Amino acid sequence: MPDSAPASGSAPASGSAPTPGSAPAPGSSSTPGSSSTPDSVPAPGAGPSTAGIPDDLREASFERQRRLRQESRFPGGPAIDPAGSHHERRIRSFQPRRSRVTPGQQDALLRLWPTWGLDIDGRRVLDLPEMFDGLPVVLEIGFGMGEATAQMAAADPGTGILAVDVHTPGQGNLLGLAERNGLTNIRVANGDAIILLREMVAPDALDGLRVYFPDPWPKKRHHKRRLIQPEFLDLVAGRLKPGAVLHCATDWEPYAEQMLEVLTAHPRFENTAADGGYAPRPAFRPLTRFEGQGLDKGHVVHDLLFARV
Repeated sequence: MPDSAPASGSAPASGSAPTPGSAPAPGSSSTPGSSSTPDSVPAPGAGPSTAGIPDDLREASFERQRRLRQESRFPGGPAIDPAGSHHERRIRSFQPRRSRVTPGQQDALLRLWPTWGLDIDGRRVLDLPEMFDGLPVVLEIGFGMGEATAQMAAADPGTGILAVDVHTPGQGNLLGLAERNGLTNIRVANGDAIILLREMVAPDALDGLRVYFPDPWPKKRHHKRRLIQPEFLDLVAGRLKPGAVLHCATDWEPYAEQMLEVLTAHPRFENTAADGGYAPRPAFRPLTRFEGQGLDKGHVVHDLLFARV
């Protein structure tokens, strides 16, 4: 919800999540959902006039601005660019967005991130059994503000949820929801879900994957940014246990059709719907406020549940 510009009537998707490719995009998700990515630094000479300022002082000023924009607003909290320059820059499926962090969200980030949060830096393989006290683990890419994630965690305390997004307010909100509701089966990850899957998750480590309302990238020239692509499924198939389910949901009809096409064609996934089409919304996926707004507008939500063969 994983974070990114939301599909019409749906929650933003983070870490709605990134697709393989090159050169970063947007206001991302991840996102993972959107947020604290630094603004671009103006080129020397751009913006207010610098006439009369020596070149070395002007360059030093731009460098200070760049460093300030890369410093986390929440010391000890989620990093702005956790993978840094040690991973390739590529086309991403998420668009970071800047939005206001409330005092409650900021408090949750400062207090709870060291315990329940992690940055996707691509430098280590996660020990998921240790992280979740031996619970089976489902990865959720893009959780928006985290309300649905918290509901699913509360309804199924026997499953750990590793929730990925890049939207800082959403990260703080989910941490706060987890604390208030005593949900110890949630961990919040900040950064690019592709790097998480490729570098930090061991083979056959996941018991499920959820991608709810990812950015549909409706313009044709942007379709390459969509998360659900054959290359993404290749990566996911290696991280899911046999029989684990990849569950996607979208209210964007053309994207639903593409999802069904690429999932059906992939040799390591099998449709759980008997008719080979879309599945009814399972009871464990909450009906969110954003989804309800979309349904009120006449949008049709499609769920796709495919098991890893």
